[in-house]
Amino acid sequence: MQRTILIPLIVASALFMENMDSTVIATSLPAIAADIGQSPLALKLALTSYLVSLAVFIPVSGWVADRYGSRTVFASAIVVFVGGSLLCAVCSTLPAFVIARFIQGLGGALMVPVGRLVLMRAVPKSEYVAALNYLTIPALLGPVIGPALGGAITLYFHWRWIFAINVPIGALGLYLVLRHIPEFRSEDRPPFDSFGFALSGLGLAVLMLGLSSLGGHLMPTSVTLACVGAGALALVAYGWHARRTPHPAVDLRLFRLPTFFDGVLVGSLFRLGLGASPFLLPLLLQIGFGLDPLRSGLITCTTAVGAMFMKTLTIRILRRYGFRHVLTINGVLAALSVGVACFFTITTPHLLIALVLLISGCLRSLQFTALQAVSFAEIAPADVGQAASITSMAQRLSQSLGIAAGAYFLQLSAWLHGHDGIVASDFWPAFAALTIIALIAPLLHLRLAHDAGADVSGHRATPRPAA
Repeated sequence: MQRTILIPLIVASALFMENMDSTVIATSLPAIAADIGQSPLALKLALTSYLVSLAVFIPVSGWVADRYGSRTVFASAIVVFVGGSLLCAVCSTLPAFVIARFIQGLGGALMVPVGRLVLMRAVPKSEYVAALNYLTIPALLGPVIGPALGGAITLYFHWRWIFAINVPIGALGLYLVLRHIPEFRSEDRPPFDSFGFALSGLGLAVLMLGLSSLGGHLMPTSVTLACVGAGALALVAYGWHARRTPHPAVDLRLFRLPTFFDGVLVGSLFRLGLGASPFLLPLLLQIGFGLDPLRSGLITCTTAVGAMFMKTLTIRILRRYGFRHVLTINGVLAALSVGVACFFTITTPHLLIALVLLISGCLRSLQFTALQAVSFAEIAPADVGQAASITSMAQRLSQSLGIAAGAYFLQLSAWLHGHDGIVASDFWPAFAALTIIALIAPLLHLRLAHDAGADVSGHRATPRPAA
């Protein structure tokens, strides 16, 4: 009983810290930008560097845990995450802040997947479902309270305390991990593809650094373009390397499976379109409409509330309609829910904005869960770990690309309107462009078979009458 309850709650504390931290900063971006003397759009680098760090290091987390022990790696990841948080709290320049966020992402990349691995190994299979319930609920609370908490701290204290609150949580988690988590190692592990990891990691990091710097932030244009080119070449080289390696760091052969291709790559296009919303909405509410950080956070957290509510209905909906119908129809509705933000004005009632975001959260949650589930519909048991790493990596990269694209569209809109700074009227073209991108994905989902992933969803397509 102790393992079924205590270990999931210990792991959940790490998930809560990571999930809350990824949402709490968005509400405080205008205040952080003003304090370090940067444009709010330049702070996109702080968000993307964190996500890119997750994407780079998640694929190696399982191997590291097997090599050095899951408890040791989990505890070390908490220390790195908290250390990165403290660096964020004392940074006063954009480059230093970006580096601190990257270090924080390294801790998160090892902390979250290794924490789940600890749970799977420490809890008996007969108690696994109960343990997951204890794990999921605290982890889901992070995105709900994160925006409002970040707004309250920014408004009544200082944004630097946002990162300092991770210290007591991390210290408690570290103590509990060292006291109650057993150590697990695995001698039966494939050789580590160090060359492939270097190619893919450097390629992703350099490419995303270049894409995130478009618009003249952080680096000169020539250096930005050089980063984009060098990163793209490194990723092409990794693709050549992966086809000739028996145990590649990222196994691209899984994309031959139709459902995995659809859930990960096509789903990434949808995530790209929606990924900028958590970045753009606080800027719209605070810079465009003049709301304080607390009121902005209270409004935007309704998206997470809607997501939590939809978790109770997702299984029934997928069983009733199947992946193909849900991913196409709900995908269109979820994309259009982003486009509704085009019509928000300073006179729009806050309750109406919150209601729209609540519905949008429901639709996004259903789509994200369906994408996650269909991705594993054809995965063999031996490839589950590799598929999980690729899926997590693709999710972070698409979110990062979405933030970079949203910031670029917003900056381009302000330039076309002749504005020196950002005003409310600059936001609707950015939301419109992202909506168009997100609408492409549901059309591509039409290629799925009507019974695609039926073993996972439980849906059985109605047989067509014979001609």
